[in-house]
Amino acid sequence: MKGILLAGGHGTRLHPVTVAVSKQLLPVNDKPMIYYPLSALMLAGIREITVISTPADLPQIRRLLGDGSDLGLWLDYVEQPVPGGLAEAFVLAADAIGDDPVALVLGDNIFHGHNFYETLQRNSPDDIDGCVLFGYPVDDPHRYGVGETDADGRLITIEEKPARPRSNRAVVGLYFYDNEVVDIAKNLRPSARGELEITDVNQHYLRRGKARLVDLGRGFAWLDAGTPGSLLAAGQYVHVLEQRQGVRIACVEEVALRMGFIDAAACHELGRRQPSSEYGAYVRAVAEELS
Repeated sequence: MKGILLAGGHGTRLHPVTVAVSKQLLPVNDKPMIYYPLSALMLAGIREITVISTPADLPQIRRLLGDGSDLGLWLDYVEQPVPGGLAEAFVLAADAIGDDPVALVLGDNIFHGHNFYETLQRNSPDDIDGCVLFGYPVDDPHRYGVGETDADGRLITIEEKPARPRSNRAVVGLYFYDNEVVDIAKNLRPSARGELEITDVNQHYLRRGKARLVDLGRGFAWLDAGTPGSLLAAGQYVHVLEQRQGVRIACVEEVALRMGFIDAAACHELGRRQPSSEYGAYVRAVAEELS
């Protein structure tokens, strides 16, 4: 399975700070925002990832992540000159996807919870047939795309910002698709706002009975860090957990090591490059523990 990390847009909800810097490079506690969705793809076992962003922001992101080889990844970069909708990501990354299934994650979404690794591994097979979406219970479902399922998790309906939601399961910014998604996206008609909508892609799979919604459930955290308030809340959440538990959420070096993408020596070297930070000390400690 290939991966797409969509880090586009202009971050207008976070202006004026995002006039000068990419939203995905803003700190969420002790690490850049982009580390969180990147770690989700890595936990799904995905190593070949296309990062999509604006022409202005892409050089900054590339400077941070490089070609991915330090983490045992293969990263390539594609420009999205103007926001064209989430589904446009499949068109822009079509060459990188090739004949493989693909996962899409949004660059401002943060996921954390018990058994997240197992959930991703269970729902990201290379022989996926259809699409797998992830639902999260919210108290204001009218603000989101909302999915309703049957007892087996098969998606029955999906509605975008419904006035009368049929469920409280918001569809989060992480999606798994078979390879047909590329052709589906290429044949979409732009919506009234001139974008290729991810909801239209999901509706296509829904009509064919090939859409599932996996409930992330209670005890899990899904955060959208795209506004000043939600960015602050995300940072506070991560800070409290890391301080209480003595671990790092979305430490990509640790994820790479535990997933077997790199060895302990390579992980220790990555920590050594950050000698003055607590984050670097943590990476070195993890490498020593697992060596």
